[in-house]
Amino acid sequence: MALRTLDALQLAGKRVFIRVDFNVPLDEAGKVSDDRRIRAALPTIRRAVEQRAKVILASHLGRPKGKPEDKKKYTLLPVAERLQELLDQEIVFADDCIGDGVKKLVKELKDGQVLLLENLRFHPEEEANDEGFAKELASLADVWVNDAFGTAHRAHASTAGMAKFVKEKAAGYLIQKEVEYLGKALLRPEKPFVAILGGAKVSDKIKVLENLLAKADAVCIGGAMAYTFLKAEGVPVGKSKVEEDKLDLARAILEKAKARGVDFMLPVDHVCGAEATATAKREVVNDRAIPDGLIGLDIGPKTLDRYRQRVLSAKTVFWNGPMGLFEQKPWAEGTFGVARAMAESPAVTVVGGGDSAAAVEEAGLVPKMKHVSTGGGASLEFVEGRVLPGIQVLES
Repeated sequence: MALRTLDALQLAGKRVFIRVDFNVPLDEAGKVSDDRRIRAALPTIRRAVEQRAKVILASHLGRPKGKPEDKKKYTLLPVAERLQELLDQEIVFADDCIGDGVKKLVKELKDGQVLLLENLRFHPEEEANDEGFAKELASLADVWVNDAFGTAHRAHASTAGMAKFVKEKAAGYLIQKEVEYLGKALLRPEKPFVAILGGAKVSDKIKVLENLLAKADAVCIGGAMAYTFLKAEGVPVGKSKVEEDKLDLARAILEKAKARGVDFMLPVDHVCGAEATATAKREVVNDRAIPDGLIGLDIGPKTLDRYRQRVLSAKTVFWNGPMGLFEQKPWAEGTFGVARAMAESPAVTVVGGGDSAAAVEEAGLVPKMKHVSTGGGASLEFVEGRVLPGIQVLES
């Protein structure tokens, strides 16, 4: 995948439209509560500022439905305030993303200044990839840069549609890094290659599993999806969550792994509770089988140790999905244990966004990882081998 990058462009004096992913959570006071995605875009923004470009940033926030109260709930103004602190320079904020007022602000921008447009999704034409809307956005720019990996799997006006209306385009540093590390983990992993997959449903990870089975030496399974696989093998799983309609699919995946010589590792012990609550009594079951009346809510200590040994002996590790109900402390040890094992490993460690990225962040281990993806859905679709529209339009 050959992407034209920011370093290949001369940006001085040009209007550079950067599609960023500032879809960040806000607290009850309306302040940014997690600025990871803003910080991830800073290298690209700083490059454009240092090159003395007129920088125009655009993003969406949340899923506004066009109600009047959505304008207040989903405004990007708190993001502008946080970005101003992080960049340590004034951020001009527009109250819309198209129209005469925006054009006037862009015209008045000085070299090195930064303008943040209001939420793109205040216009339904954004998600509809409306050509007229894409042209209006493109009219603001001499150069289009996509650095929003988290939305690269969506063919929206700002993430794909406007590319054909701007003469110069490039991938930002974040997309460049995402493609490099996710691509390396998938296309040419250094062996042994270990994949760790968790989460609730086998059905959510079918394509990922099929793609990884062609390349991985070992696949370690955790989360509720593990109980579907165990039941498919005939192992009692108590009251654990199981996709009953996916048992045949689970058997087929297990057979495929066996045929390909992939070590498909399932939990050999469990941390269980009578109910899936933070106050339930924590019970370690030292067996593959879970007794009636108990729910598997995390991998057990023996399983964690087996997975840890695999991670420590690997040259490449890809992880997506928690090992248990990690949002609640009694069921979090497996997930955080995997994070610590990856931090200790000398391998190229790639965390595939979503809950796994949140766990690594909470554990303070982001600096210990080679790459932590900013895109949950986009990461999964990339790993599945799908074409991402926001990246396809950048390929040279």
